[in-house]
Amino acid sequence: MEKTSLAELTEQHLAAARTASGGRSAHTVLGGHAATLRQTLIALAAGQQLDEHESPGEATLQVLRGRVRLVAGADSADASTGELLVIPDARHSLDALQDSVVLLTVAKTA
Repeated sequence: MEKTSLAELTEQHLAAARTASGGRSAHTVLGGHAATLRQTLIALAAGQQLDEHESPGEATLQVLRGRVRLVAGADSADASTGELLVIPDARHSLDALQDSVVLLTVAKTA
């Protein structure tokens, strides 16, 4: 059985994002590109963005810290610490409205 401290990863990667030239830091918590289920912790400094992209399968975004905005076309939704967003099956982007850390969970389709 494996145990991971999301609290420790949140602190570590938020500190890294604040000093990184791109304003972000990420860590694969579970799985990888070859796995069906993948969880990735993503830290973004305030004002940073993940540019518009496709989702490789069903996905959710849990906000571990901060406040983010998920944008898909003309639709958008804000989420704060403790909230969960279902990522639509459409091109989307993510904006960090504050220093933020999210846990992206993706179940890839075949």
